[in-house]
Order: sequence, then C-alpha cells, then structure tokens
Amino acid sequence: MSPKHPKTPKTPKNTEVSEPTPELVQYHQDLREVQIELVKFQKHLIRENQKVLIIFEGRDAAGKDGTIKHFTEHLSPRETRVVALGKPSDREQTQWYFQRYVYHLPSAQEMVFMNRSWYNRAGVERVMGFCTNDQYEEFMETVPSFEQMIVRSGIRLFKYYLDIDRDEQKRRLESRLDDPLKQWKISPIDMAAQKHWEDYSNARNQMFARTHSALAPWIVVRADNKDHARIHVIRDFLSRVTYKGKKEAVVLPDPTTVFLYSRSYLDNSMIAP
Repeated sequence: MSPKHPKTPKTPKNTEVSEPTPELVQYHQDLREVQIELVKFQKHLIRENQKVLIIFEGRDAAGKDGTIKHFTEHLSPRETRVVALGKPSDREQTQWYFQRYVYHLPSAQEMVFMNRSWYNRAGVERVMGFCTNDQYEEFMETVPSFEQMIVRSGIRLFKYYLDIDRDEQKRRLESRLDDPLKQWKISPIDMAAQKHWEDYSNARNQMFARTHSALAPWIVVRADNKDHARIHVIRDFLSRVTYKGKKEAVVLPDPTTVFLYSRSYLDNSMIAP
C-alpha cells in the first residue's frame, strides 16, 4: 500500500489576508507602465541598429542590483547583457586598464548594463589602496577621452550614480547579515563601507568633478527609497531617448530624485555628504 501524503493544512476561517497598500498598487502600476515603454524602446533600438551602454555606480547597498533587475526584467535576453566583472586576473592586471571593459561594449542592437565599471579605479580602488597614485591619476586624466571615443563610435552612454545617506546604508548592510537570501551580497569591502564613508565621499566628489562632461554626464539618483528610485531612473532614461509611440506623461522623472550632477548639489545636500 502506497504511503498516504499529508493533507495540506486548511487556512483558518478567521485568518485575514492583508490587502496591498495603495502605495504598493501604484508602484506596480507605474513599474508596468515604464517597463512597457522600455520594451518599445528596445524594439526601436533593434530596428535602428543602435547601441546603448548604461553604467550603474554608487554607494555599497545603494540598490544597483535591484535597479538593473527592474530595467531588464522584460527585455529580450538576446539583445540585453548585464556585466558585473570581478577582481581582475593576474594577466588582466598587466593590460591597459580599460582593455577588459572594451570587450563588453555593446554591438549593434544591444543594450549593456554595467553593474560597476571602470570607475572602480576612482572609487573602491582609490579608497582601499588597490591602485597607486600614478595609476589613479592616469585614469582620471584619460577616462574623459576614453568615453569621448565610446560616444563618437556611436554608443549611447549613460552614467548613473545611486546615492544614499549613511544611516540608510548602515541599515541595509545590517539587514544583509540577517537575510539568508542576501549572503552573496556580503563582502569585506561592503562591510568596510561605513568605516570609510568620508573617504568614499571624497573619492566620489573628485570623480564627479573630473569626469562629468557634456558628452558623458553623471546622473545622480537619490536612492534612499528604493521603489521610488527604480521607477524614476527608468523614467529618466526613457526621457533621454527617442522611439516611436513614447508616452511622454509616463516617462517624466522626479527632478528631486534623478538629476544631472552639479557642484552646487554637494553644498545643499542634494547629494549625501
């Protein structure tokens, strides 16, 4: 006789299922609308043989992974790539610094999302002492020319920096320690982020000052509210590209959440100190 399978327990009659909040309902509605617009744009990109590269930089735990996931969730996997490079190999360390990144640049009909990029040298490598002063200065002096070549080759380049305040970063890093599904996000570098907060701020400010340009501007995202930031990063991107059937009312970003870098925003705390 085959063993009996246990019955699925019945939900008690008096158990109440909480209704989604109006804010959550609105978020999912907004997300669906902007993701539909992203699909429209990708169809246009493929048809016109365009090339798009979107770089995501930012504080540790600022939400880069989740933002990229929401961007790419409904895009065609054949024409969409996410690049998240690890520590360079011994061989790569002997190469021209930009060499391993060039390999991942988009071809025609492709959208490439970089979860961190060559700006590692201006951020974590600078702060943690993984590069020399000469290497850092060479990078800062040459990256504007490198990006100018990328843009002139026909690649649309977008650089987003996700910014959060110190208390929010602390809360998110601590939550990773308690969540078994986020263990892969924990690294010694991440756990040192709070200790080196001011160092990262100084490195970020130098990066903005020396690598923000008309051809390759920095776009800052205030990401303390993850859901709000994700929606408005997508809206900002869509507002900067053209494609058939664009719903302009759907792609209007919140200018207090996503905005072009300006030195004045460091003074008035629009960018976290």
